[in-house]
Amino acid sequence: MEQELKKTCLHDLHVELGAKMSPFAGFDMPIQYTGIIEEHNSVRNEVGVFDVSHMGEIFIDGPDAKRFVNYIFTNDVSNLEPGSILYGMMLYPDGGVVDDLLVYKDFETGYLLVVNASNIEKDYDWMLGQKDGFDVTIDNRSEEWGQLAIQGPMSEQTVVDLLDIEEIRDLSFYTFNELEDENGNRVIVSRTGYTGEDGFEIYAPTDVIRDMWQWLIEGGVKPCGLGCRDTLRFEAGLPLYGDELSAEISPVMAGLGMFCKLDKEQFVGKDALVKQKAEGVARKLVGIELKDNAIPRAGYPVELEDGTQVGVVTTGYHSISLDKSLCFALVDTGYSALGTPLYVRIRKRVFPGITVKKRFYQTNYKK
Repeated sequence: MEQELKKTCLHDLHVELGAKMSPFAGFDMPIQYTGIIEEHNSVRNEVGVFDVSHMGEIFIDGPDAKRFVNYIFTNDVSNLEPGSILYGMMLYPDGGVVDDLLVYKDFETGYLLVVNASNIEKDYDWMLGQKDGFDVTIDNRSEEWGQLAIQGPMSEQTVVDLLDIEEIRDLSFYTFNELEDENGNRVIVSRTGYTGEDGFEIYAPTDVIRDMWQWLIEGGVKPCGLGCRDTLRFEAGLPLYGDELSAEISPVMAGLGMFCKLDKEQFVGKDALVKQKAEGVARKLVGIELKDNAIPRAGYPVELEDGTQVGVVTTGYHSISLDKSLCFALVDTGYSALGTPLYVRIRKRVFPGITVKKRFYQTNYKK
């Protein structure tokens, strides 16, 4: 029997707006409203709002919270200031990725871990399995909290004008503030996102998120679906768990070693990463630019000129912002250097390309 799809707190409002809905990570989510290209360009040039309430919020508190988070997380939270955020991963002992996530250091003793929707239960169970010897509480509040992402060059003014949150003006990239609304509800606002543009993510109880969504839509902000969320993050060189990171694709393979602090105390997976750094890995993630307009899709083979397969596409699009055919691909390490000629097999034809930097688009974060 198929498991019934979950719904975010905004599901009925998406249906009212005529969104095209589709399953994603166990949820019935809006893929597009007026069209992926139009929504993508709105975020690049103006502002758009996404429902990302399917993401997970797991709170960790207690006397050993800092030590515990540092043990399960690749980045180093030991000197993380309240109001600051770090990106990193949780790993299996062999270096495979449990999930990639954001860690928020709150203004008391605890941490908020924002995890991918498809991994909420897996991540929560995995954390519980690591807590022996640590005096911590691990609280999965994902069903109580909703999340909005307001993204684009006009996002700051939009949040100030339509949501009346003046405090965001003082936020720099990867910082946040905690507020109380007029009813005493806890609201977390961070200057983060997944699009390559300036933007904000707002976490709050579900009824508060519903009100904020309505205010934004009534104020003329374009609702955006997960279709353009993927095209935007792809152009900005940002990975998607399950495509560019997985239990089989380590941070070293994905080129994300900078988020793994191997000089800190022991953490789960550290020994495996140290070994991978020292000995090298068999495969690495690269960017490829094709010389034609064909669209390389996930799973398509990457080959040498003689037809030998040396890799596979993980994500590919004809870039909306750059008007180029581009992809991420996991390839044999010997063919991962920038400028390496490679070929992508698309159905029965083979298209030439060249390896390039994975950040295809010049990001516009506020520092």
